[in-house]
Amino acid sequence: MANWSDPRTAAAPYATGAGTRSAAYDAGLRSYMLSVYNYMASGVLLTGIVALLFSMGGASSPAAAVFQSPGILKYAIMLSPLAFVLVLSFGINRLSTGTAQLLFWAFATVMGLSMSTIFLVYTGSSIAITFFATAAAFLSLSIYGYTTKRNLQAFGTFLIMGLVGLIVASLLNLWFQSGTMSLVISAIGVLLFAGLTAYDTQRIKLMYDQVAGTDMMGKTVIMGALALYLDFVNMFQFLLSFLGSRE
Repeated sequence: MANWSDPRTAAAPYATGAGTRSAAYDAGLRSYMLSVYNYMASGVLLTGIVALLFSMGGASSPAAAVFQSPGILKYAIMLSPLAFVLVLSFGINRLSTGTAQLLFWAFATVMGLSMSTIFLVYTGSSIAITFFATAAAFLSLSIYGYTTKRNLQAFGTFLIMGLVGLIVASLLNLWFQSGTMSLVISAIGVLLFAGLTAYDTQRIKLMYDQVAGTDMMGKTVIMGALALYLDFVNMFQFLLSFLGSRE
């Protein structure tokens, strides 16, 4: 595993020259964002490996045994990722950086267990195609969010409101079971998390100014990785439900 620490935290103070300061700032920002992306990508990789292993065997896999049974274990697995997100989101100030890291890896693991059902529902080729399409879109959107001079933070309230609306619509559709509504929700979900990818990338970048050289930087890296992880995974799931071929 890479060394996630920002070298600026142990480096000498900035030189007084503007050019030196700018170069040091840019190097620190690149290191910070690379740490965020490394954590996010490692989390996605861990989730994929766990999901694949838990679903191996198809109808006789552990995933099939758990999610096709009437017990409460499947609901515990499905809801446990939300519990980790809530703990990290509301308790990050009280957690140590090491604890936050462990919770992030635990979250990625239980997400793998929860997402293992996609290997029972969709064909392997459609999962692979959707994953690489999501990765390409995520990379493009994140680069845009990082490089654009446009202030995307103004869209934050709109995106959060859209996310709340999407959750409400998804819960309602659990009752109505409408195929058309499912397609609409999936299409809106893809667009919403595409926007959140660019928005969160810029927000994480701007956060560096506030945490650089402080004890909060390590925690901010974890929370930034968590935000981008959720953007990627949700965009992937909505795109898969919209375009994926079922077994």
